[in-house]
Amino acid sequence: MKIRNLLALTLLFVTGPSVAEDVYRAHGIAMHGTPKYAHDFRHFEYANPDARKGGHVRLAASGSFDSYNPFIPKGIPAAGITQIYDTLLVNSADEPFTMYGLLAREIELPKDRSWVRFHLHEKARFHDGKPVTAEDVVFTFNKLIKEGKPFFRAYYGNVREVRALNPQTVQFDFHPGDNRELALIVGQMQVLPKHHWEARDFSVANLDPPLGSGPYRVKRNDPGRSVTYQRVEDYWGRDLPVNRGQYNFDLLTYDYYRDETVALEAFKAGEFDFRPENNSKLWATGYTGPAVEKGLIRKELIDHDNPTGMQGYAFNTRRDRFSDPRVRYALAHAFDFEWTNRNLFYGQYTRTESYFSNSDLASSGLPGEAELVLLEPLREKIPEEVFSKAYQAPRTDGSGNLRENLATAAKLLREAGWEVRDGILTRVSDGKPFRFEILMYDNAFQRVAHPFVQNLKKLGIEVEQRMVDITQYITRLREFDFDVVVYSFPQSNSPGNEQRIFWGSEFADRPDSRNVIGIRNPAVDQLVEAVVAARTREALVTATRALDRVLLWNHYVIPQWHIRSHRIAYWNRFDRPKIAPRQELGFMTWWVDAARDANLAEARQQLREPASAAAPTESAGEDAAPEEPAPAEGRQMPLVFLILLGLLLGAAFLMRRRGR
Repeated sequence: MKIRNLLALTLLFVTGPSVAEDVYRAHGIAMHGTPKYAHDFRHFEYANPDARKGGHVRLAASGSFDSYNPFIPKGIPAAGITQIYDTLLVNSADEPFTMYGLLAREIELPKDRSWVRFHLHEKARFHDGKPVTAEDVVFTFNKLIKEGKPFFRAYYGNVREVRALNPQTVQFDFHPGDNRELALIVGQMQVLPKHHWEARDFSVANLDPPLGSGPYRVKRNDPGRSVTYQRVEDYWGRDLPVNRGQYNFDLLTYDYYRDETVALEAFKAGEFDFRPENNSKLWATGYTGPAVEKGLIRKELIDHDNPTGMQGYAFNTRRDRFSDPRVRYALAHAFDFEWTNRNLFYGQYTRTESYFSNSDLASSGLPGEAELVLLEPLREKIPEEVFSKAYQAPRTDGSGNLRENLATAAKLLREAGWEVRDGILTRVSDGKPFRFEILMYDNAFQRVAHPFVQNLKKLGIEVEQRMVDITQYITRLREFDFDVVVYSFPQSNSPGNEQRIFWGSEFADRPDSRNVIGIRNPAVDQLVEAVVAARTREALVTATRALDRVLLWNHYVIPQWHIRSHRIAYWNRFDRPKIAPRQELGFMTWWVDAARDANLAEARQQLREPASAAAPTESAGEDAAPEEPAPAEGRQMPLVFLILLGLLLGAAFLMRRRGR
């Protein structure tokens, strides 16, 4: 049998791609250029191979969950669930887009990247001990395409065929065209066990125990409230260079909170250990109390090189009131970022004026010669401002006086066929009033949106802030049942296929697609394809900047803000590598430091003692949240004393009067 397989493999290479195709065979692939790490590298430089293993780390998640299947459009998947699955390749966090073998020990592809072949590790295993094979890869691909989220059909849309050449070798053949990242994209695929899913309905969202091959497995869950993952002691890939120094925590628990303010108080009480903060007010004013004052909780700003993407009020252009870019631009003049940043955000943010901000991919100034080569053929299909003006979001002096901006907005609305009648903005053609709702699920955002809503009312527009629970929010978003939402379009340093899903016409009406705006624009489609087809970094930067300009001048969103640092807070029980990855935070390279953990436990006990002395309570176990002194009770004691003293004095006074 072994001889037959050897002959088959030999025949494959004899009859496969010719030497003239200049076949590349190596341990990793870079989107452009060559991988940073050589074939014999020992570990990523931002990971410490001697990091201590152990510890139970608690994290927080928002809302709820009802599924362990993150691949389908149904259900809300549990936080962290993708950690149980390995991928064919894994990216490094200190390169724009380079991937190295994980399940695949070796990668093979021709110079034109018309196909890619992955040679799997023979020791790769699922958690039940069964090997990961090429058949599992083929099965996974077909399941994702047929029954997975629409995202997968788009992301893998240029894959023509997937074949298992032998138990350890799988080949992806691509449709003709310039899409150099396809080999890396298919390498990101999380591989599912065929033997596990063959007898199960993949399309159903439930909490049946999943089977993976990655560094963690599900240990226990409290449905909708918490889920705990356990590090796999005999994880097959623990000694691979891409994994050394990572996945150091023995247990990872995600506890769910429905309110961010409650979550912060739980964090300060010690109910979870690490918190990335996305609320500027909480970052500026919320981290107080004994644990913070004594240094038991640390706050840090960690700079990064990630594109911050675009967050903004995203219009549903499927609604006729938002189909005119003049209307969208008019509404943008009612958002006063400068006032908001000064009065609500403590000056922490920068105004976003690019879909690729904080990177060399962002457009600025007027288009250069290379961009004009792409833009000139589209001149009749794109706004004239693309060629004549550098994009700048509407600005104010921060005083709260928007008179000039609102006058500009009113003029744009009149040009678009709207006029104010009896204080209500009305469409001239049919007499319909201009009203809409901003759909949201986070109470914290209401205070941010309120000034914007008030400014819109000055234009005669009636706006409702519609608050729903996260499940309803996700459902409505998937079905495009909204007027305006606050939405984020994240970006990487190497944009590609995902741009089709964000902006492509073919995804405008596909439920659960990322084209929430409903963009149907041939010029945008053409520029997206230029991004996907870029063969060099220079060409990618040029195409992305051109796309950026066209998106901006179509006013599909009202740009909001960004920050160029990770805001994090954590209990002082961790250590981490001296070198931080520039492309991500890298929390999974951290570890629990035994000495710090012991010191923290002692310090927490000292914080508990005053409360315990005043009101002894029964211990809830080692994972219980530390209890702090109750300041309200402390304030009440003098009042009680004064009341008693008053009663005694009053009694003495009465007795003296009676004595008289």
